[in-house]
Amino acid sequence: MSSTDESQTDAKARRAKGEFVRGVSKFRSVLGEDNRFPAEPGRYHLFVALNCPWCHRVTLARNVLGLQDSITMDVAFPSRTTETDPIEPNRWEFNPTRVASLTNTTLPECTAETATGQNFRLAKQIYQAEGSDEASVPILYDKKTKQIVANESAEIIRMLNQQAHALGSIISDDLRPDLYPLGSEYIALRHDIDVLNTQIYADINNGAYKAGFSSDQAIYAAAFAQYFETLGTLEELLASDCRQFLTGNYFTEADLRLFPTLYRHDPVYYVRMKLNGARILDYPNLWRWLCRVYAVPGVAASNSLVHCRQGYFGRSWNNVVPLGPFHPKPYPEAYLHPELAN
Repeated sequence: MSSTDESQTDAKARRAKGEFVRGVSKFRSVLGEDNRFPAEPGRYHLFVALNCPWCHRVTLARNVLGLQDSITMDVAFPSRTTETDPIEPNRWEFNPTRVASLTNTTLPECTAETATGQNFRLAKQIYQAEGSDEASVPILYDKKTKQIVANESAEIIRMLNQQAHALGSIISDDLRPDLYPLGSEYIALRHDIDVLNTQIYADINNGAYKAGFSSDQAIYAAAFAQYFETLGTLEELLASDCRQFLTGNYFTEADLRLFPTLYRHDPVYYVRMKLNGARILDYPNLWRWLCRVYAVPGVAASNSLVHCRQGYFGRSWNNVVPLGPFHPKPYPEAYLHPELAN
């Protein structure tokens, strides 16, 4: 079990009481360590949905590590299939002809499924081809052997970082960020990253879902309180020595893993996840950090707030997608303006 996997103890009973309990991914091979999956340029493929924050981790890693040309990618439509689907409702669908209710048109980022040779429409069908009943994204897929390599986002970003050169990064080794540096000289840094990763996953990444998808007031309230308490802790961390990023002056895995949630907070989670205690804009140091990460090459192109709005609010009770916020600026344009928090 990964350090960020949620305990499955009494999961069924906990869900029945209104708690959101995330399942555990089952495909856990490692590029370059499993002999079936050597690290080679052009061999691997990602299946993602841009509204999914776990997929966002992976698209961020692909972009900031310079792997856009060597790892191909298919993008699912942000809303799941409906009750009228001929195969199954509530599934990720690769369907570039589907029209988004928010824009009343197709979404240019969406693609058909291009890696398996089977032109599968549903992510679930990719799993079924390997005898699995899973249905989640992201999926790291081997186009050569037609096998799923991994579907745990934390492990995918770690292996992409460690194998970036072998996978064909277009960024030179001396310029490419090292998200999780190995070697004895980085023991303290890795410890800091690990501590932050654990806290960010439990209180922020998964905490947002525990708040937003809970059907129990007390469970929601506890998740809400922990979420904002941890935002306050991170605000103080950034303020303590005017550091640029969470562990100092270099962008690391901890920053990458925090970004997808905070990117969604003001325009989506504030309403959809009932996390209306404050905006990130109300935390000056976190806001400037958010804008700083957004400016890292490849980050802005790694996602789409149109997909996020469509996906999250498309699953709400009436499927109506809010159009704002527009003040003090529309999002994501606001992320170009760190001075808004001054």
